Amino acid sequence: MKSIALGLAGMTMLAAPLAASAQSVAERGEARLAQMLEGRVAGTPVSCIPAMRDNRLQVIDRVGLVYDAGKTIYVARVNNPNSLNGNDVPIIERFGSQLCRHDVTRTVDRYNGFVSGAVFLQDFVPYTKAD
Repeated sequence: MKSIALGLAGMTMLAAPLAASAQSVAERGEARLAQMLEGRVAGTPVSCIPAMRDNRLQVIDRVGLVYDAGKTIYVARVNNPNSLNGNDVPIIERFGSQLCRHDVTRTVDRYNGFVSGAVFLQDFVPYTKAD
């Protein structure tokens, strides 16, 4: 009985730094997004955006996807932010030239090439520079 209690205590001690680490990653992602959106104003969310160039799509750790369309930056948060990290490359099965929240989106680890998960996007919020 004593060894079970010690084992549980040990697991709790190991889990605490992991939770703190995940939280700090999320905070860094939010800070990075805030920096990208500085001086911009949020518009009405839309379910699809005209996304012609895939190289303008970025993954923000534990936050979502950002598409830079020049004057406008579109942000699509994900339903489960803990499933997304900066090592992920989004693989989006889309039809046509638009990127939509309902497109099938999987992630692949940038370094080992294995599928790392599925991402479910929320609406895209457009942010434009304030005049």
